[in-house]
Amino acid sequence: MAALISALFALLAAVGNATGTVLQRLGARTVPPGDAFSVRIVRHLVRSPAWLGGIAVVVGAAACQALALTLGSLSLVQPILVTELPFTLLVASAVSRRRLPAIGWAASVMVAAGLGMALAAAAPHGGHTDVSPGMWTLTLLTTGGAMALCVAAALPRPRGKARAAFFSSASAIGYALTATLMKSATTTFDEHGGGAFLASWQTYGFVAAGACALFLLANAMESGPLIASQPALTLGEGLVSLALGILVYGERVRAGWWLVPEAIGAVLVTWGVLILPRVDTERQERAVP
Repeated sequence: MAALISALFALLAAVGNATGTVLQRLGARTVPPGDAFSVRIVRHLVRSPAWLGGIAVVVGAAACQALALTLGSLSLVQPILVTELPFTLLVASAVSRRRLPAIGWAASVMVAAGLGMALAAAAPHGGHTDVSPGMWTLTLLTTGGAMALCVAAALPRPRGKARAAFFSSASAIGYALTATLMKSATTTFDEHGGGAFLASWQTYGFVAAGACALFLLANAMESGPLIASQPALTLGEGLVSLALGILVYGERVRAGWWLVPEAIGAVLVTWGVLILPRVDTERQERAVP
């Protein structure tokens, strides 16, 4: 039952993130090119009602994600957030008042069916909550280094798909790290109360990692269309989170012949994720000035 409730909260988080993404994209499109990747971008964004509304929705989604991580494993919760992409398309279509084409519905079904198949076959389970300082150090250095490399690759490039994809990849790693730290912090709150939660460095770590990921996502959305940023963000966050769940918390998934439906499900999810932003770009990007 706990796993089912965890999955439900993860789904609510995906819906919230999707709504926030559309609103933040509307706000980010107003940022002048010269103010990208600087503190000046924040000045423009805080003046945008759409961006502020998106942040408010994302905060609610983060609360749902925290509850999901308290009740379930990182390997269960984070892959469910892949459904954020089809929800993003649905919300974007509603905002632009355009009917979702058949290919959009087909890709959404592919993502949902593939994700359901992969999770049912993998059946994430087990894990522990005691993480050694050495493992935390390795995790922070690895994820921080990977984010720095993505940013370094993005900065010299002009606005466009490549720049957006690199910033989005860095943001995806940041959000995966945020979830990893958040799980530790929420477990501390659940087991030891608010005082221990506020005394835990992971609490401030996930806030800092989340703020950094949000800043990188704003730059990704300013740099190029959703067709470039969303696949890297959606798949990257899910894959990195799955890896961190296994490496940091010792979570396990089924192997053997179960790898076959897991692989089929992963292919369906990837295929759908690569199709969906193209539908969104074709319909929303022209509709929004």
